[in-house]
Amino acid sequence: MIITNKATDYDRTGQNYSGYRKSDPRIAEYVSRALGNAKTILNVGAGAGSYEPENKYVAAVEPSFVMRSQRHLNNRVPAIIGKAESLPFDDNSFDASMAMLTVHHWPDPEKGLNEMKRVSKSRIVIMTYDPDELDKFWNVNYFPEVVEIEKARYPKSELLQNILGNTCEIISVPIPFDCTDGFQEAFYGRPEAFLNKEVRNSQSAWKFLPEGAEEEIVNRLESELNSGEWDRKYGHYRSEPFFHGALKLIVSSV
Repeated sequence: MIITNKATDYDRTGQNYSGYRKSDPRIAEYVSRALGNAKTILNVGAGAGSYEPENKYVAAVEPSFVMRSQRHLNNRVPAIIGKAESLPFDDNSFDASMAMLTVHHWPDPEKGLNEMKRVSKSRIVIMTYDPDELDKFWNVNYFPEVVEIEKARYPKSELLQNILGNTCEIISVPIPFDCTDGFQEAFYGRPEAFLNKEVRNSQSAWKFLPEGAEEEIVNRLESELNSGEWDRKYGHYRSEPFFHGALKLIVSSV
C-alpha cells in the first residue's frame, strides 16, 4: 500500500503557479512520445495544463479552483471539477490518461491510479520523481529538510508499477539547463532562483516545513552563493546542458 500523502492547498498558495510552472518543450516531447498515437486523452490532477498535447482531444480534471482558473493563461480547455479517486467518466472513455507531477498530492494514489486504468483503453503516462534518486541533486546538501519531505511524499516507482501492472516502462527524463518548468531540479545550474519566494511557492514541498525553517534554509544557500562556496562545489552545473536526476515517466500499457 502507498502511504497517504498530504495535499497542497493550491487555492491558498497557487495564484502565481502558472507563471513559474510552464511546459518545457523538450520534456513535452518525451510526454508526447509516451502517449503514442492516442487521440483522446484525460489529464488527471491537470493543474494549469502543463504538458497537455495541443494536437489531441484533451479532457482535464482538477480539484483546485485557483489552478483551474489559470488554465486560460496557457490556452487550455476548462477543467472539470473532480478528483483522481473518483473520475466522472465511463469505463474506457479515453485512449490514454496522463498525470503530470500530481500523484504525490492525491489522498489515495492507489485508488486514483486504478481509476485511470478504468477509464483508459490503451495507455497511462505518469510523470513523477523517484524518491530513491532525489539525493542526486545538490539541494540535498542545502535543503535536506525539503528533500526528506519529498522522499516521504513521492511513491516509489516499484509501487506504481505494482498498481499499474507489469507492462510498465520507466523512462528517465533529462532536464535542460534553461528548463521553463520551475520544479526544483530545473534550477540545477541556476541556484539563485531559490532565493525567489515566488519560485519556492510554486514548489509544494516548501509548504510543509515547520515555521521559520524556510528562511533558515534560504539564508544558508544565499550565504554560500555570496561567498562563492556554492560555485566552488557545484559551479560546473552552470555549464552542463542537461541534468539527469530523479524525474521519470512511468508508461503503462493497459
